[in-house]
Amino acid sequence: MTKTTADIMVDALIENDVDTVFGIPGAHSYELSDALARRSNDIRFIHTRHEQGSAYMAYGYAKSSGRPGVFTVVPGPGVLNAGAAICTAYGGNAPVMCLTGNIMSHLIGQGRGQLHELPDQLATLRGLTKYSDRIDHPGQAAEKMGRAFTEMLSDRQRPVAVEVPWDVFGQRGPAPVQRPAPRRHTALNDAQIAEAAKMIAAAKNPLIMVGGGALDAADQVLALAEKIQAPVTSHRSGRGIVSDDNPHAMNLIASYDYFTDCDLLIGIGSRLELQYMRWQWRPEGLKTIRIDIDPTEMVRLKPDLAIVGDAAEATQALTLALGDHAADDRSAAFQAIKDKARVASEVVQPQMNYLDAIRRALPRDGFFVEEVSQMGFTARFGFPVYAPRQYVTCAYQDNLGFGYNTALGVKVANPDKAVISVNGDGGFMFGSQEMATAVQHGIAVVAVVFNNNAFGNVRRDQMNAFDGRLLGSELHNPDFVAMARSFGMAAERVDTPEALEKALEKAIASNAPALIEVPVERGSETPPWQFLHPAPKS
Repeated sequence: MTKTTADIMVDALIENDVDTVFGIPGAHSYELSDALARRSNDIRFIHTRHEQGSAYMAYGYAKSSGRPGVFTVVPGPGVLNAGAAICTAYGGNAPVMCLTGNIMSHLIGQGRGQLHELPDQLATLRGLTKYSDRIDHPGQAAEKMGRAFTEMLSDRQRPVAVEVPWDVFGQRGPAPVQRPAPRRHTALNDAQIAEAAKMIAAAKNPLIMVGGGALDAADQVLALAEKIQAPVTSHRSGRGIVSDDNPHAMNLIASYDYFTDCDLLIGIGSRLELQYMRWQWRPEGLKTIRIDIDPTEMVRLKPDLAIVGDAAEATQALTLALGDHAADDRSAAFQAIKDKARVASEVVQPQMNYLDAIRRALPRDGFFVEEVSQMGFTARFGFPVYAPRQYVTCAYQDNLGFGYNTALGVKVANPDKAVISVNGDGGFMFGSQEMATAVQHGIAVVAVVFNNNAFGNVRRDQMNAFDGRLLGSELHNPDFVAMARSFGMAAERVDTPEALEKALEKAIASNAPALIEVPVERGSETPPWQFLHPAPKS
């Protein structure tokens, strides 16, 4: 039996449990689109209004589910439009796959000015991904798709890309039998585990810091925390690994206070951004243990003890190595620190009151997608999260406009869960055209747009640091409610936390796309930076 390159690629997607592809069809990849159309019973295709939307939706799908998020765009401008989302997937350690075309194979590299030609598209993709390659003929399709899945899902998960020349998609070749791509496994070093257990047993005030690398290690992290009576903190990607209503969970404000007397920092799947980049202060005599699948992390931030391995496997081994070690219950002490942190955070208004309202309205198993906005920044410490992956972030890229499109992908991956997207007016306009996608495909995300008619953070910095000289930070906006309704979406405007809570409850119950606008007086929001970048302790 022979098949086209495109058909072999779609077979690879199905064998690797891909059930959704986001994208926009285009001339260079018509054969791939047709191959997907012929397998529509196996793979859902969601077409978007912008290539960036396709890629962000794939990111949201992957980040919230742990499964591969796949999108397809045309070469050249399509790839470049998707570039911001690929960067986000790289920073957020998400398994995202970009499938794209290229110009005719015999013209690549000649600079003839072909439709959608880039000087070296494959080099561009390699600069944005963990792995990228080109399929030059049908005989390579299964092997290179398999390699892409292996690279994407093994070790530190990150985006990959596969490009195919225009004329190669439709070429036929032998159809190989395909199997799910294998993943690499990093063996643990037993001696390192034993040494870590000794360090932990000797510690009086250990702190566990978790990041996105520990999303699949929630049970193991909690077991370790309970055994050694250590609090668990996170910044963004690790939110919910230990539920915020568990005695051992501390947000970044509480853990900063606890850190004063910390003698052992245990990083699990985390870059340790708080302790090493934001807090700019560490207690005297602090020791550090790091568990991370990426060995380069141990070079970047040299710990006292480095354990390279899977977070769940290594953390479980560490708990077992502690044997009969037991620590006194410290729940009351932890709660006192958490209560103090909550009182301190109340100064950040009106954000905290609105976030409380959102938390009351959102079911416990719902998803919250932040944005680069005053509400999003505050949510990093002010919005309780109860399970891994329920808090979706853009990680260190902090790219404005990622939120709404990402939330659509979250909802596609989790159709039975509520999804709320929190936006500023500036960021929402980056992807507002995807309201059409939400309505057309019935993607029931509730978008909350806090409208202060400004790029709020930029405006504040210009007011405070540049003598009030404003440039490009004040915005003229549409009527968001009218705009959403013009797409066929339910929409309303509210102006209090109580009204927002009721509007959210109604929108979630309707299980349909919705938008809620919340007017905010320009400049009225309290900056949250005193908690996100606290002053070093003396």
